[in-house]
Amino acid sequence: MSDDARAPEPETDPVLAKLDTLPTKPGCYLFYDKTGAAIYVGKAKSLRSRVRSYFQEGGSDSRYFIPILRKIVRDLETVVTSTEKEAAVLENELIKKHKPRFNVKLRDDKDFLCLRIDTKNPWPRLETVRRPSPDGARYFGPFHSATSARRTLHLVNKHWKLRTCTDLDMASRRRPCLQYQIKRCPAPCVYEVDRDDYAEQVRSVSLFLEGRHDELTGELEKRMKEAARSMEFERAAIYRDQLKAVESARESQRVVSVKDVDQDVVGLYREGSIAEVELIKVRSGRVADTVSFSLRGVELPDEEILGNFLTQYYGDEAEVPVDVIPDEILLPVLPDGAEGVSEWLGDRRGRKVALVVPQRGPRVELLAMARENAEHAFKEKQRASDDIEARLDDLRERLRLPSLPRRIECCDISHLGGGDTVGSIVALRDGQPDRKHYRNFRVRTKTEGDDYAAMYEVLARRFRRGRTAKEIKEAEAAAEAAAEAEADLAAEAATDAMAETETEAPPPSSSKKAEAEWDLPDLFVVDGGRGQLNVALSAARDLGLHDLPIVGLAKERESVIGEKMVDRVYLPGQKNGIQLRPGSSSLFFLARARDEAHRFANHIREKLGKARRLRSEIEDIPGLGDAVRKALLRELGSMGALRTATDAQILAVTGVTKRHLTAIRKVIAAPVPAPAEEATPPEESPANADAGDAPAQPPDES
Repeated sequence: MSDDARAPEPETDPVLAKLDTLPTKPGCYLFYDKTGAAIYVGKAKSLRSRVRSYFQEGGSDSRYFIPILRKIVRDLETVVTSTEKEAAVLENELIKKHKPRFNVKLRDDKDFLCLRIDTKNPWPRLETVRRPSPDGARYFGPFHSATSARRTLHLVNKHWKLRTCTDLDMASRRRPCLQYQIKRCPAPCVYEVDRDDYAEQVRSVSLFLEGRHDELTGELEKRMKEAARSMEFERAAIYRDQLKAVESARESQRVVSVKDVDQDVVGLYREGSIAEVELIKVRSGRVADTVSFSLRGVELPDEEILGNFLTQYYGDEAEVPVDVIPDEILLPVLPDGAEGVSEWLGDRRGRKVALVVPQRGPRVELLAMARENAEHAFKEKQRASDDIEARLDDLRERLRLPSLPRRIECCDISHLGGGDTVGSIVALRDGQPDRKHYRNFRVRTKTEGDDYAAMYEVLARRFRRGRTAKEIKEAEAAAEAAAEAEADLAAEAATDAMAETETEAPPPSSSKKAEAEWDLPDLFVVDGGRGQLNVALSAARDLGLHDLPIVGLAKERESVIGEKMVDRVYLPGQKNGIQLRPGSSSLFFLARARDEAHRFANHIREKLGKARRLRSEIEDIPGLGDAVRKALLRELGSMGALRTATDAQILAVTGVTKRHLTAIRKVIAAPVPAPAEEATPPEESPANADAGDAPAQPPDES
C-alpha cells in the first residue's frame, strides 16, 4: 500500500500538546470545556509542574473532581505573574469573572444586615444596610439577625448623639424633630453645632462597633473627668451613660484571650462535598462577631478551600475594608500559596498579616471553638434542610404527586370592578419565594370581571411558554446524546475521517435561554375550588400537558351556617376537597404560595391602575419621545392647547421637528381657521344688519 493511501495518524490532543510548552514561572491557569466555558481556575508556583500533574495517570492528586476534569477539559490557558502574591490576587479576580463550576464559590447563607457610617459626610449618621458597597464608608457587621443589628443601632442612638434623619430630610427641615427634644440629636439641620464635638461622637461610635472597648473606655473616662472639672455636669453625665453602655456590651462578650491583637479565626467542618466555614472575629482578646458561610458541591482539599476563602473574603473591599483586616488569621491548615496570600493581605492592610496554624496554647482553643461553631452551623442547616425534605414528602403523599414538589407555582387573578385585570404567577423553591420566576400578565381580552376567562388566558400563555421550554430541553438532551455517541464512535475508530464527523451541540441562543426560564414546576396551584381547577386543567390539556400536577386551594366555610373558614385542596377527578388542618406542614407550602400570589397580583393591579390614572393622552401618539411630550405639555400648557395649536405654534416648541408634527397630525387634525368677519356696509347700521341671512362672501381677488 502506498504512503498516500495510508490512514493518517490520530490528531494530537491540543491540551496535551500545550503541556510541554508551559512556563516554569508562577501564575494562574484556566481549564475550558468544549463550549469554551471556564470550569476551573487555579494558581501555581510553577505552572508547568502543577498543570502537568492533572494529566498524569496514577498521580498523587486525590481530589474528587480530577478524573472528571481530565475527561471534559478541551483547552487550557495560562497567565504568568511575577510573584505568588500576584497569582493569588489574579486567581481571585478570575474566579469572580468566570465563576467556574469546580471552584469554591463563597456564598453567605443569607444577606445579613450591616451598620454603615459615612465619615466623609459633613454630619455622619449610623444606618442599617443589606448589601455593603465600595463607597468609602465604614461598615460594621454583618449581624446574624435584624433584631441584633437594630438593637445595636438603638443603643448607639440612645447614648451617642448622631443624627438619624436622611440627607433629604435634613436638607428640607426647618425646625428640629423629636430626637432633639428628647436630647438624642444636636439638630445640625437647624442649629449651629460644634463639628469637633460631633466628630468626637462619630469616633466613639466607631470604636464601640469595632469592639475596641478598652481604648474607648479610657477616652470616655478622660472626657468625663475633664467635663466634671469644668463643671459641665450634663456633659459628664452623658459620658457616664456611655461608659455604662460600653461596660454592658463588654459583659455580654466572651473573653477568649488576653493577647492584645486583632485575630480572625477560621473553622472548617465538612461532610463530603458540603462544607461550612465559620469566621470568628476576635478584637483585643474578645469575640466581636461571628459569621458562617455554606459551601456546596466543593470537591477540593481543605487547603484549597481555605485558600479560595481567604482570597475571596478579604479581597472584597465592600465586605472587608482594608482597615479591619486583622493582625493574624488562625487556620486549621495552611492554604495553597500561603506566603503569597500573606504578603498580599499585608500590602492591602499596610502592615504585616500572619497566617498561623497554632499548635499549642490559647490559640488552639480558639481554633477548636471555631470548628465547633462550624459543625454546629452545618448541622443546624442540615437539620433545616432535612425538615424541608420531610414536609415536602408529606405533601407529596397527601396530594399523590409523582415526585417531590420542590418547585411550586401558584396563580391568582386580580381586578377592580372588572377593570385593570391582571394575573400573577409566583414560585416557591423548597418552600422559599423564588422571585426570579415570578411572572405577571395583563389580561388582553375583555373579561368584564369573568375570573374564569381571565385565568384561562393567563394559564394558556404561561403553559404555552412552559411547553416550549420543555421541547427545547428535550431537543438539547437529544443533541447532546447524539454528540456523545458520535464522540465515542470517533474515539473507538481513532481516525481523522471519523474524527471529522464528531459534532458538538451548539450553545443555546439567548432566546432559547430565555424560554428555558419558563420550565414547568413540580406542582401548580390555582387559588380557588373546583371551578378554577377545571379551568387550569383545560388550559393545560389544550396544550397537550396531560402530566402536569395541578391542584386547587380554596378557603371555604366549614358548615352551612358559616362557623369558620377552612382550607381545602381539590384534586383532579375528585369531587370533594381534602381538608388540611391549620398548622399542618402540608398546608404551609400551599398557603404560602396562595398568599404570595394574592399579594403579588394585588400589587401589580395597583401599579397598573396608578399608571392608567396618571397616563396622559399624549402618550397615545406614536412617534413622540418622552422629551418631546414633556416639552409640548410644558410650553403649550395642556392637551386642550395642543388640540387647538396651529402647525406654526407646535413647530415653535423646543425640540419639535416636522416629523413630530406629522405624527401629531395623524392623531389630532389641524384646527379649522375661524371664518373672516363680514364688513358692515356704510349705508346699513349695525343694528339692522342680519349676519345670519347671507353666507360669507369671498374676498375680492381683483
